[in-house]
Amino acid sequence: MTAHTARRFAAAAVAAGAVAVAVATVTAAVRPPKLDYQIATLPNGLTVVLEEDHSVPIVHLNLTYHVGSKNERAGRTGFAHLFEHLMFKGSKNVEPEGHTSRIAAVGGQANAYTTEDETVFWETFPSQYLPLTLWMEADRMATLRITPETVTSEREVVKEERRLRVDNQPYGRLNEIIYDQIFTTHPYKHVPIGSMADLDAATVDDVRDFYSTFYVPENATLTMVGDFESAQAMQFVTQYLGRVPKAARPVPRDIPKEPPQTAERRVTLKEPWPLPAVIVAYHITYDGNPDSYPLHIAGKVLSDGQSSRIYQKLVYQQQLAVAAFGGPNLIEDPNLFYAVAIVQPGRTPDQVATALIAEFDRLKDEPITDRELQRTKNQFARDYILNRESDQEKARVLSHAVVIHHDIKTADGEFDIFQSLTAADVQRVAKTYFTTTNRSVITLTPESQR
Repeated sequence: MTAHTARRFAAAAVAAGAVAVAVATVTAAVRPPKLDYQIATLPNGLTVVLEEDHSVPIVHLNLTYHVGSKNERAGRTGFAHLFEHLMFKGSKNVEPEGHTSRIAAVGGQANAYTTEDETVFWETFPSQYLPLTLWMEADRMATLRITPETVTSEREVVKEERRLRVDNQPYGRLNEIIYDQIFTTHPYKHVPIGSMADLDAATVDDVRDFYSTFYVPENATLTMVGDFESAQAMQFVTQYLGRVPKAARPVPRDIPKEPPQTAERRVTLKEPWPLPAVIVAYHITYDGNPDSYPLHIAGKVLSDGQSSRIYQKLVYQQQLAVAAFGGPNLIEDPNLFYAVAIVQPGRTPDQVATALIAEFDRLKDEPITDRELQRTKNQFARDYILNRESDQEKARVLSHAVVIHHDIKTADGEFDIFQSLTAADVQRVAKTYFTTTNRSVITLTPESQR
């Protein structure tokens, strides 16, 4: 053996060893370590979740109020989204916009978002400013400043946001139309952005009543992940947020249930859009239900991205659509699994609707392939690991488990559930939910077309 050959064999041996190490690392990473959290409830009803992470000297804080658009009554939609804005307009001891400006002044970030089920206020900041941040959160929970001037100004901000993101965007009202047409009773019928008419009709007394009803300690979950000692952090939480008084009345949970759909619904509407759109939708279960996990798999296979069955079939192979997307909307209450296709010029909405339904039926008639199942499991394992890389993602996962699943153990438990799913599980839920009587077909045509 020459010296050159020996070096090649040595390099190959090193490379083989590196591959073996990489394989071992991947195998070890398939089951990530469990989150090391503490959970407690204060006397005023506030739920507190803490997880220490001393890798960097920062803290991420989520304060989740269990109120979203589904808690709004008819004629007063958009209130949860309005409060996402109002909560930054000052409280007894903090000036308007002072919350975000103080966090930014110390090198942090603060923001908020609203969904159908929750309103989340979050901050990421250097760990030494934990007392300041908790004090500000307590101040706006207990003494938010609600005046005619702030309500009027933020109402206009929300209305402008609606114009920008919904009314003035091609297909911007798509989600709004889908839920308004398919839901009959449950408040998922209206989306979080709210309507112009309802926002205009809101009075200061309406807004104050919504605040005193839902923005209270027993309706809130505080989740913190970062560089702190848990015992000291709990002392700070108790010192500031623990002093906020309990609500005067229980938080209402009387959400009307959507009755079962008993026959297929088909509707055609006109919208000022350049191309027709077709939606095929089915009622499904809620997030955390045993059926929700194979429905996630079905969504990945059927309609998630350009490698999905619907995109491949309708866009690439049959060239019926210029775009196709969708999936299951699994949230706190039963919701929808829907697919949307934008019709290719020269094709008809009926052709597209038939093709979409055929893909849902195929999922019922035959199991997904082993390759499709393993690919989706790999995607979930990847997402599961990535969602634990930052303090912010850890806080989001823990908060979601508490507020939406009502069981913090699901923050770790879902990994094994996904990895144990079979093709038969996916076919079973497809047969359960993708039925003719449970189906809605919406066709949206440009106003210039008949």
